[in-house]
Amino acid sequence: MSPSLTAARQLLDQYSCVEQKQINSDDERQALQNAVLQIVAASEGENFGVCADNAQQGYRALGSYLAACGYPVPFDPASIPPDPAPVYIKFIGTSQKHYAEPYEGQYRGVLVSCQAEEDLVNGTYGHLPLDLFHPV
Repeated sequence: MSPSLTAARQLLDQYSCVEQKQINSDDERQALQNAVLQIVAASEGENFGVCADNAQQGYRALGSYLAACGYPVPFDPASIPPDPAPVYIKFIGTSQKHYAEPYEGQYRGVLVSCQAEEDLVNGTYGHLPLDLFHPV
């Protein structure tokens, strides 16, 4: 396994199963973006989960992650109607389907779940920042 993929996994693990970790510099943001993109590129399939304050914020975040990871964005984030309620949005990479449901949890961020035969790649990462790839 490549040392850079190992480093990407180690960085992503710092953001997984912990309280929301803040990005403190452009270098940290770039390193985390690169780590996500490396793991996704090595993955055989991905699912994305977004926990957001509202549907507009959630779909903007999901759209930015999908675009960054090379997926077509199957919705127009600007056309999402306003709704002040917290939401969980799931995107299934194999079918490219998505759905949203009310969310009562405290976490905010994006979960990226990668499926691969390689254990180093296989896993769920996050909650990653909503605005990692684009300001929300």
